[in-house]
Amino acid sequence: MPIFTPRSTPRFLFYLLALFWVTGCANLAVDSQASYGPKSFISAPSMTAVMVAYEPEMQGLLERIASDPNSAIESEVTIKGVNYLIGHYHQQPIVIFATGISVTNAAMTTQMALDYFPIKQVVFMGIAGAINPIWKPGDVVVPERWYYHDEHVYANPDNTREGKHILPSFYESFLEQRKQERASEQASGSNYSHLPDYTPFDFIYPNEVSYVMRGMQQREKTPYFSATPRLLDAATRALANMPAQPTIDGRPAQLHVGGNGVTGSVFLDNREYRKWVHRVFNAEITEMESAAIGQVCTVNEVDWVIIRAVSDLAGGQEGENTLNDYNLDVSRIGANALFAVLDELLTTNK
Repeated sequence: MPIFTPRSTPRFLFYLLALFWVTGCANLAVDSQASYGPKSFISAPSMTAVMVAYEPEMQGLLERIASDPNSAIESEVTIKGVNYLIGHYHQQPIVIFATGISVTNAAMTTQMALDYFPIKQVVFMGIAGAINPIWKPGDVVVPERWYYHDEHVYANPDNTREGKHILPSFYESFLEQRKQERASEQASGSNYSHLPDYTPFDFIYPNEVSYVMRGMQQREKTPYFSATPRLLDAATRALANMPAQPTIDGRPAQLHVGGNGVTGSVFLDNREYRKWVHRVFNAEITEMESAAIGQVCTVNEVDWVIIRAVSDLAGGQEGENTLNDYNLDVSRIGANALFAVLDELLTTNK
């Protein structure tokens, strides 16, 4: 029987690791025959995902479902701690869930939903802060495009040039590329790319997110993700036919489809930064989920649209933010807009 001395121990460990490696490879060989990835849902009826970010927004949806004799929540599935409510709205199968606040939560829960349920389209509703000061609490905005406002480069100051910063070479190349694109657009008399104005906020320089999806050979940068035209058209018709929606101050809510929204991983409560975002992205509203949802849906080739009810002017108040003063009331207006869109989709059988 061999005796393993301290001198021979490394050899013994080598043999042991080799055994584990061979065993592991054998297991991998077996596992490689398994089928990985999300379900294909070949025979399941397609569903509409009805989504919000958090509880006050969910309340308006569930009140509407409960009061409608042709709608119901029939079951609840919890996946990795996230509750997905399954039911129907008139003839349309639906799954309702809250993404959780933040870019990360929105991306994670949306991707899980697309993996576990046969979702054909996503209709999201939530509150948002106004970037454009024309919007007041209770107004509804359905943007056509969604940008990340905090994909940034934070740069050191250039001590040799007052007011300038030292930019990494990759970012200087990016800026030059975008500058040439804008110049080409202006020369041709067109402006269809909706490129942001890449001017900095002090040491903060706007950048873009990269993404990849089926049919692309490598990741590419994009300034924004566009909502599905079919759903934007349905929203345009639905909001045009809605009855007047009284806001908390008694005025009728403005209902608008189009323009730009911005998403970030920060609660935007600074008026100077908000003014910069308005100028750079030509944005109407801001919040913390929509661009991530749009990116996930785009990559998964699922139709999507985002409905946002304005709760406040981001950073526009004196003193404490007034978000919580209006979130329940404006969420109900947003819920009315969402169900108007669902009704329009049912009417057009899409």
